[in-house]
Amino acid sequence: RFSCVRACSLRASIQAALHTLLTVPWPSQREFRACIQLLAVLQWVLSFLLMGIIFLFLLVYLVFTSLWPVSALYFAWVIFDWDAPEQGGRRSAWVRNWPVWKHFRDYFPVQLVKTHSLLPSHNYIIGAHPHGILCVGAFCNFITESTGFSEKFPGIRPFLATLAGNFRLPVFREYLMSGGLCPVTRRAIGYLLSQNGSGNAVAIVIGGAAESLSCQPGVTTLILKNRKGFVRMALQHGAHLVPAFSFGENNLFRQVVFEEGSWMRGIQQRFQKLVGFAPCVFYGRGLTSIHSRGFLPYPKPITTVIGEPVTVPRIQEPSHETVDLYHAMYIRSLLKLFNDHKAKYGLSETDELRIL
Repeated sequence: RFSCVRACSLRASIQAALHTLLTVPWPSQREFRACIQLLAVLQWVLSFLLMGIIFLFLLVYLVFTSLWPVSALYFAWVIFDWDAPEQGGRRSAWVRNWPVWKHFRDYFPVQLVKTHSLLPSHNYIIGAHPHGILCVGAFCNFITESTGFSEKFPGIRPFLATLAGNFRLPVFREYLMSGGLCPVTRRAIGYLLSQNGSGNAVAIVIGGAAESLSCQPGVTTLILKNRKGFVRMALQHGAHLVPAFSFGENNLFRQVVFEEGSWMRGIQQRFQKLVGFAPCVFYGRGLTSIHSRGFLPYPKPITTVIGEPVTVPRIQEPSHETVDLYHAMYIRSLLKLFNDHKAKYGLSETDELRIL
């Protein structure tokens, strides 16, 4: 009798649990899609922040275990493959077309706008503006196929230049190269523009880490006035200059901007000169809610507009005057792009582009 009562009680408990489960509202298709998009962005942020460090510590740890041959073989491979990032890398169409990138795109969302064609018979340097905090627009458009770069610009292979130090981190270097990232060095960019055939488009975030210090919603400030190295390189290789502007990039995070001349700004600038990137004090949304604070970007739309190419001749040793001339032509093309499209993509007609 006791066992019968116990079985009945267990059956009643299971039935109650099932009833409760069935009465709980299931997430809608829209909520499920939003969750997947959030996870896609989370994996991207964590990959760039932690992947290299985690694999470095893991391989060092394995050295002191019975699995030490794994570390030995990988480090031997890295030594053998050391120059690969500066010699075109190893692009993977499979990685660039991962389904996760479409969820990543739709989270913001990100879109790519073509205003002029790029001919496969030429090479190009694309100036990507602004830097923002994490260069989301540049990554999504040039390192993934989620916005249809190859369909909009057939025959053009996009690359994105980033800090050379990233390619010293184990496994992370393979991940970067698979998407089409390359070191932002003269050797790496020069290889793509002179020894990799035609149809190459190397995107460079011209403002770099210094520009991220001025990143804040409602303010569009570019560090460009004295950045002329990319123009000189374009002249040396006869690569046309193409301005690209990501409207909405500065709206993804909130940043504490310290005034020029303050001691905190001085620390940021010295740190940037030492290690290549600036330590920004910023925050975004959290995992649980858009109203919470965390390290994820806010879901704000980003529209990257590719502008009109500036035709550049090949001059092996361009003079300072020639560099200044084409630098001014590039800035005019960029300003035209900004003014022609700002009202369409979230800015007002009175907003101006500040170039420092």
